[in-house]
Amino acid sequence: MSKWIAAAAFVSLVTMVIHVRAGGPEVHDALLAADIPVILKTYVSVIWHVSTAVLLVNSAALAVAAVSAPMRRPLVWVVVLQYLAYAALFVAYPLVNLGTLSDMPQWLVFIAISALALMGTAGSPVAACAGARRS
Repeated sequence: MSKWIAAAAFVSLVTMVIHVRAGGPEVHDALLAADIPVILKTYVSVIWHVSTAVLLVNSAALAVAAVSAPMRRPLVWVVVLQYLAYAALFVAYPLVNLGTLSDMPQWLVFIAISALALMGTAGSPVAACAGARRS
C-alpha cells in the first residue's frame, strides 16, 4: 500500500466533504437564491453536483490506487491531470476576474493532492518496471 496515495485519497475525500458542507450553503444555495432564470439555476445545480461526484470518484480512484500496484500509475495520472487542470482554473479565473488568489484558494488543495499522489508513484514497483521496459 502507498501511504502517500492513501493520504491523497483522504485529502480528496475531505475536500469533497468541505465542498458539500461549506460550499453548499456559501455558494450553491446563494446562487439558487439569485434572481436568475430557472434554466441557469438548473445548470448551477447540475455543475455543483457533478463537481461533488468528480471529487468522490477521484477519491475512490486514489484509494484503489493506494492498494493496487497494477492500477496505481494510471489511476494516479488520471486524477492528477484533472486536479492540476482544476488548479489552473482556480488560479487563472480569480487572477483575471478578482485580481487575487486569496478569495478562491482551492488551487492549493488540488496541487497538494496531486503532489501527495505523485509522491506515492515515485518509488512504486510499477514505476520501476515501467522504467525498465523503456530501457
